[in-house]
Amino acid sequence: MTETMRRATPADAGRLALLGGATFLTAFAFDHPGDAIVDHVTAHHAPEWYRRILADPACAVWIVETPLGAPVGYAVMTPPDVNHPTDPSDLELKRIYVLHGWQQGGWGAKLLRAVEAEAKARGAARLLLCVYTVNHRAQRFYAREGFADTGSMQTFHVGDVPFEDMIWAKSL
Repeated sequence: MTETMRRATPADAGRLALLGGATFLTAFAFDHPGDAIVDHVTAHHAPEWYRRILADPACAVWIVETPLGAPVGYAVMTPPDVNHPTDPSDLELKRIYVLHGWQQGGWGAKLLRAVEAEAKARGAARLLLCVYTVNHRAQRFYAREGFADTGSMQTFHVGDVPFEDMIWAKSL
């Protein structure tokens, strides 16, 4: 038996919130302040955020599940919200995360392929994303997948602490 990937539905909002919080903590707890990261996860990985995204026809979400139905990975595509010039047809890979135990199994690439296929079907010429400046593993993945640094930066805050993301793009 193997994991499966499918489009998420509004019924998945709670599952995505738990998975989003778990993967964010796993990826960034090493350099984000404790109370601030918990508050950030509570606010930005709330079921309400996922319900809003899932209800928006301009967005799309995929989820990877174990054979028993446990969520282990997901990707979110949205209209771009980046500090970089965009074209009306651009889309953004807003989130893509796979739990540590399922990394190296090809699920990141499979999720990205699903996002790219949907973006192309919607007529997007380019896919944008933000990647944390010290997340070198993610940067290597995106570079292998054909993304390149645009040279633009975007600041995000976890609590009062600013962090820098690089904005990358890939022509579709």
